[in-house]
Amino acid sequence: MTRPAHYIIPLLFGALAPSFSMAQCEDGQLEVRIQVHTDTYGNETMWQLVQQGAACGASPIFVGGNPAVTCASAGSFESPPGGYAGNTTIATGPWCLVAGAQYDIICVDSYGDGQAAFTVLVEGVYAASFPATGGAMNRYTFTVRLPEERDMAIISNETSMYGEVDMPVLMAVTVKNVGSAAVTSFGIGYTVPGGSEVTETITGNLAPGAEREVLMSAPWLPQAEGANEVTIRITGVNGESDQGVGNDNVTRTIRIDPAIPDRADDYLLEAPALTQVANADQDILVPRDLDFHPDRSRNELWVINKGNANTGGNTVKFTDPGEADQTFLYQRDPAVRHFMSLPTGIAMGDNNAFATCPGIYDANGNQSTTTPFTGPTLWSADPAIYAQNQFGPLGSHLDMLHVTPRSQGIAHERWNRYWVVDGHNRDVVMHDFKGDHGPGQDYHGNAVIHRYTQVSITRDPNDHIVSHCVLDKRTGWLYIVDNGGQRILRLNTRTGNLAGTPSFGPFESYVQYRNVTGATVQVIVNSGLQQPAGIEVVGNSLYVSDHATGEIIIYDMANGFAERGRIAATPGIMGIKAGFDGRLWYVNATNSTLVRVDPANEIVGIAETTASTWSIHPNPASTSVAIVAPGLAPNTRVDVRDSAGRLCLQGRLGDFAQGMDVQELPNGVYTATIQGRNAQRLVIAR
Repeated sequence: MTRPAHYIIPLLFGALAPSFSMAQCEDGQLEVRIQVHTDTYGNETMWQLVQQGAACGASPIFVGGNPAVTCASAGSFESPPGGYAGNTTIATGPWCLVAGAQYDIICVDSYGDGQAAFTVLVEGVYAASFPATGGAMNRYTFTVRLPEERDMAIISNETSMYGEVDMPVLMAVTVKNVGSAAVTSFGIGYTVPGGSEVTETITGNLAPGAEREVLMSAPWLPQAEGANEVTIRITGVNGESDQGVGNDNVTRTIRIDPAIPDRADDYLLEAPALTQVANADQDILVPRDLDFHPDRSRNELWVINKGNANTGGNTVKFTDPGEADQTFLYQRDPAVRHFMSLPTGIAMGDNNAFATCPGIYDANGNQSTTTPFTGPTLWSADPAIYAQNQFGPLGSHLDMLHVTPRSQGIAHERWNRYWVVDGHNRDVVMHDFKGDHGPGQDYHGNAVIHRYTQVSITRDPNDHIVSHCVLDKRTGWLYIVDNGGQRILRLNTRTGNLAGTPSFGPFESYVQYRNVTGATVQVIVNSGLQQPAGIEVVGNSLYVSDHATGEIIIYDMANGFAERGRIAATPGIMGIKAGFDGRLWYVNATNSTLVRVDPANEIVGIAETTASTWSIHPNPASTSVAIVAPGLAPNTRVDVRDSAGRLCLQGRLGDFAQGMDVQELPNGVYTATIQGRNAQRLVIAR
């Protein structure tokens, strides 16, 4: 994705009445005008006003924009000269259209990654608006009618789909003033089954057509598990009733599950067992992080692999992980070279999406550039979307932002809002993707990004060991690993004030990109760590993995973060995560394994992984590997073939008594076989 993204100028609503004369329409008709707001590449726009449901080009009422752009050229990666200028508002019309009828605006972008925005005026009064959302061809429908004076609409619901007992659920929606008068205050409320409506009044000026996100100050604290249908509604506008009640209500079914138990006491009572659940045979190849999908009925654990800069990373999804019927699915999006380049972290969202962050300086492959186009990527966890090769050259990604090179870790807050540790700038950045642009599109202009420069971390100079973060959603504290500083920090995300524009970037336009100053930052652990990497919060326990020692250190959050004890795991450990039953899971990037930490008194069986009578170590490898094959003769043949089946190395066991030299093999996945035995996967990664 080397072409700069397209962005729309901010839409200004309010005094929108045109200065030219009104059309003389017949009875039963109303005058309609349309304002077109182009993006940076206005020449790529063509649009048509058509009868509702009409196809592009089928007897349009009006055609605007570049005549060189046709319906057939949508998404053709062409940028012909002519047409509209960039970042400009163009007034079109008037037309006399049938009152009460619906019409469509069809907008075509020839390149396929941007879009114009539109404002519809009826009789000179704001009636509808359609912001730019990206894509090659969009259709927008409006009704020819004069709006009510007071009409607030809930246009999207960003309230979580999943929750836990005693974990606050935030009520979040986006509202829009679709009335003709400015809104200075409006009421909003929510109702949960068996409860009274919780209401509050929101103040602030909203011009006609303007919209804003509303996060209600009083969250819901669920006390029992189960499915709950929550209703959110507009309760009034400017101190009076809302005149357009048909768009006032939204509902969300929220699945409340039991809280995850803290198993620290079990782990400290007796040394736990380390149960290997998967390895390279299940495509665990230099893993760096893991997370569980919050829909517990899916019972999915996702692992993200490092990969390399030329081919990008990948994920492995385990269904029923650690159980007898465990299955796994390796997935690699067609465009991961850019959107999942050397990933360091993965975080599941509460809306069937997830985000990953890249550990590379520039995701376009130019590591000497001064404008790194790199940052977290938003993905769908829908199997019909993620990693499917049907959305064009930009793969299946839902969104990507570009101000955090060499990202070290990522944590989810709510909906499309994530926190990222910026390894290049050594600070922490909040990314709110807001509404994503859809699979494979390229519009990022509605994002909100806040940079917290008072946080200071040092990444691994070799860009391998991660510095993860985790958000305690009960309190708003973000816990951050400082790998190079051998310490743990925390940031109170509910503190701080917006300040000026950051000095780093931006390299594209966003709704907001600002510094935050005055936030509370504390150092909570500054000794006893060698190479801290992963981090997790459960109950009153903070868990930190140490890549060098292979330990998981347990800290008491209720007692000044005093160290309670250590779990002896394996050197090479990176990301850690608690399962829904409280058991810890981790990935090891050195021996490419997925491991569950079982309390000694609750050890359970898992599915057999690979029944092998020989093995290769280390795997992944960089220079040489040792072959362990008990009972086999020294003259037993060993073959190593690449993914195309070509023979790359061959010899006898006796030849490799001191190790098999693999320094000449390029990075990749190979198949190693010993005469008469099952094949083994060999990964070369440097």
